[in-house]
Amino acid sequence: SGIGSAYGVTICGNAAVGALKKNPTASGQYIGLSALPSSQGLYGFVAFMTAGEITPENALLKFGMGLSVGLVFLISAVRQGQLCANGITGMAQGHDVQTNTMIYAALPEFYAILALVGTFLV
Repeated sequence: SGIGSAYGVTICGNAAVGALKKNPTASGQYIGLSALPSSQGLYGFVAFMTAGEITPENALLKFGMGLSVGLVFLISAVRQGQLCANGITGMAQGHDVQTNTMIYAALPEFYAILALVGTFLV
């Protein structure tokens, strides 16, 4: 999850640096969108901290849960980063897309939250 968040935030950061060349006054908006993929890293931390004790009886289950949830977090963070980077690029071109980008960015976030909730149910 941390790798996905780092990668997603980097994608957004690259777009924001390019966008700053066209519209430096929107730096705060770019930062807001750039920070969105970092939430999956936090979800991974929460999932790890709430996993409970690992015993020989449940080790395989815990490994499978960690692997599957980690993959969901990784992929959703990267895809959310790509989506937010497109929103940043659109904003730099003068389009009013920040609100719509935030709404669309919530869609991959939903699956990360769903995966986190799934870990609590197992």
